[in-house]
Amino acid sequence: MLQSAEYWIRKLVLKSHPEGGYYRETYRSDEQINSRLPKRFTGKRSFSTAIYFLLKGKHASTFHRIKSDEVWHFYAGSGLYIHIINPTGKYSEINLGPYPDKGQVFQCVIKRNHWFGATVKDEKGFTLVGCTVSPGFDFADFELADRNKLLRLCPREKSIIEKLTHPKIRD
Repeated sequence: MLQSAEYWIRKLVLKSHPEGGYYRETYRSDEQINSRLPKRFTGKRSFSTAIYFLLKGKHASTFHRIKSDEVWHFYAGSGLYIHIINPTGKYSEINLGPYPDKGQVFQCVIKRNHWFGATVKDEKGFTLVGCTVSPGFDFADFELADRNKLLRLCPREKSIIEKLTHPKIRD
């Protein structure tokens, strides 16, 4: 029996994530790196972190980037499209899901400093994934995309950028 998004949100004790969707941190290494980190990091970082992340079908994970590589692992539900814009403005898409014969992959890597967001393949479904980050995730390393800046970087992808960013609120 296929479980619902609400089942997984309750069962895994997930909470709302700032980029959209629901999450819960499941692992944070008790050891930290306190020296020899690249200059892009400020302060110590855990060796590694992991989360569950659930996205409902009509919702989206908005474009954001982090300072570490992030590995996504498919667990349950519908396939997921991960939309990526690299630092030079090149767009690509990864189809994460349970059907390798249909071009889906069970896991993928999002490289550091690449803008990325996600949409669920089946708008009536959901996707449950895991995300592992090393050096470990810290909200100090998290940046939501500015729509206008991303449009200047990658103007050909206006439709997906507008879908996966929030418009600026004028003062």
